Amino acid sequence: MNYNKINILLGWFCGIVATLVYVLTADRFNSWWDTGEFVASAYKLQVVHQPGAPLFLMVQNIFSNLAGGEVSKIAFWMNVGSAVCSGLTITFLFWTITALARKAVNISFSKSSISTNIQIFGAGLVGALAYSFTDTFWYSAVESEVYAMSSLCTATVFWLILKWEARADQDDANRWLLVIAFVMGLSIGVHLLNLLTIPALALVVYFKKTAKISLKGVLTTLGIGVAILAFILWGVIQYSVKLAAYFDLFFVNSLGLGFGSGILVFIVLLISLIVLGLYYANQKKKVILHLSILSLCFVLFGFSSYTMLLVRAQTNISLNNNSPDNAFSFLGYLSREQYGSEPLIKGPTYNSKPIAVQENHTYRKDEEKYTRVDAPGKYAYDNEMFFPRLWSADKAPFYSYYTGLDQDEAPTMWGNLKFFFTYQVNHMYARYFLWNFVGRQNDEPSHGSAINGNWIAGISALDDTRLGKESLYENYENPSRNVYYFLPLFLGILGLVWHYKKSKRDSFIVGLLFFFTGLAIVIYLNQTPMQPRERDYAYAGSFYMFSVWIGLGAIAVLDILRRIYANKVVASISLAFVFVAGPGILAYQNWDDHDRSDRTWTRDMAYNYLESCEPNAILFTYADNDTFPLWYLQEVEGVRTDVRIVNLSYLQSDWYVKQTMQDINLAQAAPIHIHPDKIKKGIRDVIHYYDMEVDGYVDLDTLLEVMLSDNQSNQLPLSNGKYVNVLPTKNIQMIIDKDSVLRNKVVPKSWEKDIAEVMQWSYNKPYVTKSELSLLSIILHNNWERPIYFANMLGSENFIGLDKYLVNEGLVYRLMPIEKEQPENEISLVNTDTLYRNVTSKYVYGSISDLEHYDVDYRRFVQSYLFDKTVNLTLDSLVKEERLQEAKNVALLALQHMPKRIVDIHHVQSNAVVVDTLIKVKEKEKAQLIASRDIDYIESNLNYLVGKADKLTGFDRLEINTTVDSLNRYKEIANALGNEKLITQVQRIENKYLSN
Repeated sequence: MNYNKINILLGWFCGIVATLVYVLTADRFNSWWDTGEFVASAYKLQVVHQPGAPLFLMVQNIFSNLAGGEVSKIAFWMNVGSAVCSGLTITFLFWTITALARKAVNISFSKSSISTNIQIFGAGLVGALAYSFTDTFWYSAVESEVYAMSSLCTATVFWLILKWEARADQDDANRWLLVIAFVMGLSIGVHLLNLLTIPALALVVYFKKTAKISLKGVLTTLGIGVAILAFILWGVIQYSVKLAAYFDLFFVNSLGLGFGSGILVFIVLLISLIVLGLYYANQKKKVILHLSILSLCFVLFGFSSYTMLLVRAQTNISLNNNSPDNAFSFLGYLSREQYGSEPLIKGPTYNSKPIAVQENHTYRKDEEKYTRVDAPGKYAYDNEMFFPRLWSADKAPFYSYYTGLDQDEAPTMWGNLKFFFTYQVNHMYARYFLWNFVGRQNDEPSHGSAINGNWIAGISALDDTRLGKESLYENYENPSRNVYYFLPLFLGILGLVWHYKKSKRDSFIVGLLFFFTGLAIVIYLNQTPMQPRERDYAYAGSFYMFSVWIGLGAIAVLDILRRIYANKVVASISLAFVFVAGPGILAYQNWDDHDRSDRTWTRDMAYNYLESCEPNAILFTYADNDTFPLWYLQEVEGVRTDVRIVNLSYLQSDWYVKQTMQDINLAQAAPIHIHPDKIKKGIRDVIHYYDMEVDGYVDLDTLLEVMLSDNQSNQLPLSNGKYVNVLPTKNIQMIIDKDSVLRNKVVPKSWEKDIAEVMQWSYNKPYVTKSELSLLSIILHNNWERPIYFANMLGSENFIGLDKYLVNEGLVYRLMPIEKEQPENEISLVNTDTLYRNVTSKYVYGSISDLEHYDVDYRRFVQSYLFDKTVNLTLDSLVKEERLQEAKNVALLALQHMPKRIVDIHHVQSNAVVVDTLIKVKEKEKAQLIASRDIDYIESNLNYLVGKADKLTGFDRLEINTTVDSLNRYKEIANALGNEKLITQVQRIENKYLSN
């Protein structure tokens, strides 16, 4: 069998192995974050959040058909879609490594020997399989997210440029460049990360086509590559759409033609210019111009996947983010206008003050023409800095932590660079890089903690020096703790050195790709501290490039050992070593925490939220994780489609308000009685509070009438002559229709005597957006006909001051007009009957009790919102009401479904409520078993924390406080049990760790 056939077969072998592993470990349903939205939107070809991923959605829609109509399997088959894309990425990585290795050893096909081929193919196997099992890539490979397909695009274009390079002297070689252009265009419909490879690809062309390489030529080529990247990012993706939009503006507003007429003319002109350009280049024999225009055509062909969003946005789909159904809304969708942007070249510092604003505008589509509306302007500041890293005023305290600067102190360039290197480069990139190739402490998100999210090697002397006595952690069972002893990193560095010695040009190209898909992204993102989750997925391309060097490191090891021991046995042993040091140790360490095949909790939690609601309810949510999983269940599995989910963050936009005023599936429109013209884009985007010194409380209907009035007598004049609506008072009241409350069974029977005559509350924000206007309108015009709920993941600012009228029913708070002299600013009322019914008969708990690994999302959402805030609340309420038999039922249910092994100290703290209840309901034997286990854990945790005392930071304070609080709780429990052994153990722990 010849080299090519072996190369092809081994490449497919790697891809198949990786795919099988990913399918075996894939999520069986949706995951947290964006996957719920992606699965729901792909299934029905709907419009996801900006800037969209239409090609990804269409491909995933194909995979959804493999479910054979069984809706509960659709998410799994879309996860398989990601697994297949990831497997293909590994196939291309193998072929890339072997191509680079063959060039580096400089052996022709006719002269290659068996030993040389073993080295080359061994390099491909080691590098490709090592990357298969890296933490970041594996995580994205088993869920329906864009990053797996984005990685495939990156892998494909790098492999294609090597194919072109090997055939550059052939007459038809440029077809490979056209394929690259097409893949680049297609990748826009997945994710933009792939475009970052362009400067390195330009350098490949330069090295191949230039006889004499010079520094000036290299820099010029890199400049051209960056220019091409910028042209696609802004010229193709945004300015082409912007030109089309302004063509349409002229034809509609100036010429009086119909909507879309200008777009049609623009398309005709664009095609005509392309055809003329091709004709001119062909006639004049301008090969580069001809190739450039053809490449642009292929990029545009790929980019045309976005027409799916334009078409689907015109239809009555449930999920229609930003409603990009016309030129200007589509432009806003692509440019992510609803998201802020970070300063890159020059910008403010965290204590800069705005001194001027440059006005900006856009257009909205009205009935007959486009109307100009104000858009967020660009501010000028009193103090601006080059390369601003310390720019967000909201993050000033955290900047101080990383730089040592006082919050009132003006940042210096040294402080600016210190933050860049210590946080953005080290914490938000180098840490992730070392996670993948050295080891990871655990998967808890880290903002600077010594006990969470750091890289570790598994070498006690080193880890203990950096982080304190990290070796004490070995007493814990945490599958997310992975140690590789520097072996993959060592292989990669060896491969880099070997590659540089053998082929400086190729090593420079791989290094350039490593930079552009890693540190260049760090510079571009300009991230602030306290990110909501770890961002390692953004740098997967960089880890891909390093895996090329891991593969080449296998050849380096073989070369070194062959020089020392010219022995086949030694060669075989060394080959086995590199397999163990690369893919072997990565697969072994990472399997248990990347296997999601037993997880159902995201779906289960969404199901529990929906089942918490009465029929035809309105449920207010706010963020990704209390919304997207629910959308998945409704749109894909058809669960509780009668519940109207209203996302308050989206409700700030006119397009979402309009959608909320329409029926979706079985859910009726929300009763927002506001004329759409009064809340169009650019109208009443923000209404500010201005104290008009109104006595007492103002009726809600009157207040809405004032805020929605176009009469200048109800508005406030500004210095520029304009009139604006204001919120004249924060004291709001609403008269209660008691008959409607009773007729619709809004309150429990036992609370009917407590129905208020009038609800009175204080609004809790200094402004009103379309979201609050709509929310107030819903509450007013609903007249208690439909149940209104708020998800318990919401922050109190989203309750607009209604806290005292929200009744805790577990995962949701229900709005009830109850007056029991409860506190004004907290949710104190608990509907124990409904809470008990939800926990014992409505909620599902899936496989929670027997899981091998409880990842960070479990700890953040399931443990916190299901067990801490719902199950434990039920226990407390039942015990307080002396309903001990029901409390026993819930305690035994918690014992059955909560994790069998300890997850973390917060789990121990939560268990205390269950243990305490078990004691009160005479289940002391069960209580004692849990208490004994948990006290042992507390002792281990205190021992671990004390061993790291000099390394602990302010971010570790919560862990310390939780551990001490847990010990205090279990001290009471030990006394209540009367167990002398536990009492003595607690006393010993206090004396040892807390006496000082």
